[in-house]
Amino acid sequence: MPKLKTKSGAKKRFKITASGKVSRAQVGKRHGMINKSPKQIRNKRGTTILSNSDSRVVKKFLPYA
Repeated sequence: MPKLKTKSGAKKRFKITASGKVSRAQVGKRHGMINKSPKQIRNKRGTTILSNSDSRVVKKFLPYA
């Protein structure tokens, strides 16, 4: 079997945690911060965990992660 290629878009956006869950950055922090409340900006800091159904798809894109 040949080696599987990793989707480079997924490689940049997602990271697999030690327990096998998929971590991603929070959405909605690219632009327009001036229109969002400070509480909203504060809560969107850091990363979050993908749902199980979404992480199943992402793991196919990252075969060796």
